[in-house]
Amino acid sequence: MSPTLRYYLIYKPYGMLSQFSREGDHPTLADLDADFPKDVYPVGRLDADSEGLLLLTNDNHLKTRLLDPKQRHYRTYYVQVEGEITSEACQQLATGVPISINGKKYLTLPAHATPIEEPALPERNPPIRERKAIPTSWVAISLHEGKNRQVRRMTAAVGFPTLRLVRWAIGGVLLGTMQPGEVLEVPAAELLPKIGKGTR
Repeated sequence: MSPTLRYYLIYKPYGMLSQFSREGDHPTLADLDADFPKDVYPVGRLDADSEGLLLLTNDNHLKTRLLDPKQRHYRTYYVQVEGEITSEACQQLATGVPISINGKKYLTLPAHATPIEEPALPERNPPIRERKAIPTSWVAISLHEGKNRQVRRMTAAVGFPTLRLVRWAIGGVLLGTMQPGEVLEVPAAELLPKIGKGTR
């Protein structure tokens, strides 16, 4: 008998690992106020120092689709960077920039990068470390690949180090007004039509 397919959206807080197993002193998904079925796992991951939207499910077909770069499922990140991001830097991010992955040079695939006003997000705990003499700015980056710490490497490559990284969307599924640590179980009929939408 096939298992009942379940879909959960969470706002992963800063400092939490995108896994249930323990690793050092970091909080994990097991610390969230939710009773997840044992066969439910995250689709992809966010680094401990990143925040935002994470999808958990036992729908293996959906996991395969979302993790296959050929399917071009975009994820959108709101990124606070050090310095005033320029249109030239955004163009570089959109075209592709060389970064280092496991000691090897890699040219990122074309993406979307747009300067944005500071988004209405919950305060991060702890706050970012800002240098008073240097302004910060925000950029929305949408990409359909997920190399290790890719967004951070990309902004650093164009001269704007990442200070805060929040995943805002998976396809057309948005973080919206969720709060850090919040868990929402979403019906398939509501979630699946939105997954394939987003920036193309």
